[in-house]
Amino acid sequence: MTLSAAAHALRAGAWAAAVLFGADALAQRVAFINPGKVDEFYWSGVARCMQSAAQNLGQTLEVHYAEREHLRVFQIARAIAARKPSLRPEYVVVTNDYGTGPELLNIFEGSGIRVFMAYSKPTAEEMARTGTPRHKHRLWIGSLEPRAQDAGYLTARALIAQARAAGAQGTDAKLHLLVIAGDRSTPSSIARNDGMRQAVREAGDVVIDQEVYAAWSREKATEQAEVLYQRHPQARLVWAGNDLMAFGAMRALEQRGGVPGRTVFFSGINTSAEALQAKESGRLAALAGGHFITGAWSLVMILDHYKGHDFADEGLMQERRMFVLFDAKLAQALRASLGPGCDHVDFRRFSKTYNPRLRGYDFSLEGLLKNAPQTTERLDDERALP
Repeated sequence: MTLSAAAHALRAGAWAAAVLFGADALAQRVAFINPGKVDEFYWSGVARCMQSAAQNLGQTLEVHYAEREHLRVFQIARAIAARKPSLRPEYVVVTNDYGTGPELLNIFEGSGIRVFMAYSKPTAEEMARTGTPRHKHRLWIGSLEPRAQDAGYLTARALIAQARAAGAQGTDAKLHLLVIAGDRSTPSSIARNDGMRQAVREAGDVVIDQEVYAAWSREKATEQAEVLYQRHPQARLVWAGNDLMAFGAMRALEQRGGVPGRTVFFSGINTSAEALQAKESGRLAALAGGHFITGAWSLVMILDHYKGHDFADEGLMQERRMFVLFDAKLAQALRASLGPGCDHVDFRRFSKTYNPRLRGYDFSLEGLLKNAPQTTERLDDERALP
């Protein structure tokens, strides 16, 4: 049995066991259609954090991995919607990766399952068809996404500053930048790129030599970077939409005899152990993250909706600041506060169900790390974001 098959079997067994133990175990059932791979650090980490939150909040969560295949997203959704009513979850968490959101809303229409979009909502063009939550699709209750522009802006600004200080300008006195983005359609990918371009405009001395899309893949980024380095020999900055693509571009550089952090400067997004180590060693000039916890925050909002504490007064489509730049000190504080898979976090203290006097959600990193006061000063720069 493959790792993916084993993981699917384990999740299916856990769901069946919950059914056998009776209705109490299913007080609130939530399914998550995970667009990533079961062995992919980022999306498996998202699922682990959501599992910890669900257990803490008294929910039952089932996770289904689409393995980065957007057609499989639809297959999973149809299978969930086709279940007997007694076996359907009350809520399903989905993303709009690769523009799958509108069709997912159609699939769950009439199923009785409430839909919550996390990480990425429909684009403005897509919303011309879907409408806003609770209107055309009445069981689409809302969405929550990290403000992805921040990730692009923070990493590009820090990357430019470090390269400028190192004297990485070309013969024209300009800093030459290569951009390796994720994809053309996912709203969070588009927003990260917008943030990066804002930092480039503000810098005034940066030229984007070329922008490519590597589909979030280390391997594809390696192939593309090999060509980019040959085509643009003056480029000494590489901005990447995630950590894997940054590592792919590093591999291509090292194959040419270059040294990441010396001959070429890189930035990345995510908080994998490899990325944090690369930031600490100097291979990454800039690293931003913190958005992986969006799925867990979504479960807090879903619980409150289920218990009659609707989040509508704060907005049906919420966008929150979640990204910060990481250094070694902040990374250590984050790991200490979250533990493996967010198991050190009491998500109930962020819930209006458990805290009736709570007037507004605090999904900031400051709120999450409030037991790590040594990080407060480190986070001041992020509060000053435009």
